[in-house]
Amino acid sequence: MEIVTYLIDFILHVDKHLETFVTSYGAWVYALLFLIIFVETGVVVMPFLPGDSLLFVVGAMCGIGLMSYPLAVGLLFVAAVLGDQCNYSIGRYFGPRVFQWEQSRYFNKKAFNQAHAFYERYGGITIIAARFMPFLRTFAPFVGGVSEMTRSKFTAYNVMGAVLWVGGIVTAGYFFGNVPWVKANLDKIIWAMILIPGLLVIYGAWKAGRKVSPPVA
Repeated sequence: MEIVTYLIDFILHVDKHLETFVTSYGAWVYALLFLIIFVETGVVVMPFLPGDSLLFVVGAMCGIGLMSYPLAVGLLFVAAVLGDQCNYSIGRYFGPRVFQWEQSRYFNKKAFNQAHAFYERYGGITIIAARFMPFLRTFAPFVGGVSEMTRSKFTAYNVMGAVLWVGGIVTAGYFFGNVPWVKANLDKIIWAMILIPGLLVIYGAWKAGRKVSPPVA
């Protein structure tokens, strides 16, 4: 329970935790950020790690000179690309067996089904769109592997999505993260970055599920 409480606190106050880490450990922050982004996108059992909010705060840290903007963007881009490639490879390896897996503490079957329904409707563009959607960004590359999308096609979507996600959000944080109103309302902004894309995923998956479900006789 304490771990869950700490994780929630870290997600909602990532700016304070990250600033403390930078002050205490300096350049090691880049290794930590690389690991977080890689694990969130590359390990299907870690969909709860901060993504959009973390990138935004990284941009804000760069904006006040605590971190290097080009180094942060470059490393996190590589982490995002490698993470998705790893996740895709895991999906390719396990393939159809995934559909028989049961819900467990390590595998969110409901989230997988939502991502799969979303993928069935929107195809490869899901890999790009999922970058901006909590939970879906963890499962989308895995679903791409399960669905046997070709490696070359997946890589193209993967790189494009990583450029837009990392570059776009870090840059937004760089220019707007230190605006007084944004800093004063950062906790609300983080909640919005989590809830709004999440609701869009649920709605899109629900519509996709209705479309692909066979009619009841």
